[in-house]
Amino acid sequence: MNKNRNVGIIGVGQSEYSSHREDVNQPEMIHEAIREALDHAGMTIDDVDCIVHGNMELFEMVHQPDLWHTLGSGAYGKESLRVTTGGTTGATLCCAADQLVASGMHDVVLAVGFEKLQEGHTTGGITNMADPLWARQLQTGALTGMTAEQVINEFGEERAKKASMKYRIIMDQHAMKNHKAHRRFDLQWDQAEDLMYTSPALVGELRMIHMCSQSDGACAMIFASEEKAKQFCPKPAWMKDHITVHREECFHIFGDAPVLMSHRYAAEKLFGRNGIKDPKKEIDVFEMYDPSSWWGLDWLREFLLFEGDEHLKMVENDEICIDGEFPINPSGGVIASNPIGATAMIRVAEAALQIMGDAGDHQVPKTVNQALASGFGGTMWTVLFLMTREIPW
Repeated sequence: MNKNRNVGIIGVGQSEYSSHREDVNQPEMIHEAIREALDHAGMTIDDVDCIVHGNMELFEMVHQPDLWHTLGSGAYGKESLRVTTGGTTGATLCCAADQLVASGMHDVVLAVGFEKLQEGHTTGGITNMADPLWARQLQTGALTGMTAEQVINEFGEERAKKASMKYRIIMDQHAMKNHKAHRRFDLQWDQAEDLMYTSPALVGELRMIHMCSQSDGACAMIFASEEKAKQFCPKPAWMKDHITVHREECFHIFGDAPVLMSHRYAAEKLFGRNGIKDPKKEIDVFEMYDPSSWWGLDWLREFLLFEGDEHLKMVENDEICIDGEFPINPSGGVIASNPIGATAMIRVAEAALQIMGDAGDHQVPKTVNQALASGFGGTMWTVLFLMTREIPW
């Protein structure tokens, strides 16, 4: 991707994630994240030129929420922009903030994504997003057993179920190191067999234990020009490239024509134009948008351009653990925390923290030179980011 100038991520802030943040209202919860991001960057709101705000609008039954949140976001008297693109909102916020700085329009942009899902009805909103006759496959939202069925059919029931549960327990062990994560169960390996069969079924072989929940929470990030980044931050995470892919034809009711998943398409394009030939060796950590352990397991193959069962072997051989060869979601991932309008931004924020060495107890035990982060939503929308420790150009 050609840019007018380099853009660095210099501040990250996150609220606590929980099923019910009844101790704060929406502006107060957003303020938690923004206060932390400003402190992380060592600046005040006066140093920020523009605020980019986003969530799954109307999930909280609030129209134009950015206007209601001015006290919490600090947007009063500043240029501001509202973004909402469904499940990818958090990722699109990062793209917009990056482009606003790269273009030269602003030097410092603060992006904030949030969701306070206890105040709305998420499933009601998702299941009414599509035409009830022609797009029935879309109306379950993320609650679909299709991937579990596909993985079981391809690799056999016993191996597929064990790999999915192992992925789930690894994510929980990562979440246990992240004190802000919503769901931290302290799952143990000897529980896998029991949970595999006794966790309440949702759809087919997709069970409650495999699936993400809905969370309340906010995430804020500060994007700065190269000059400002060097002025405020000794170790920025640089935004090297990102790509957004929509492939609506991946969902079709009739026929069984093969399709190229948007994850694989995005990865091929992003790796190709950045000279990455072996992503598993050249990338140090991946924060992946994984709504369930079945999808997380399956999508490894798409993003890393694998064939066959290499993705299952990575899980079976502990390679995706925080101290493994290729750590996946040291934060615990989407399965641990899912404030939808912020969820994809959290992936980018956590990848940036890993590069900066500021991830705390869930910092991976190696130098992170390149990190990958993904967002996902709607009908096969993928946003994929590549960030670096070294300045790109």
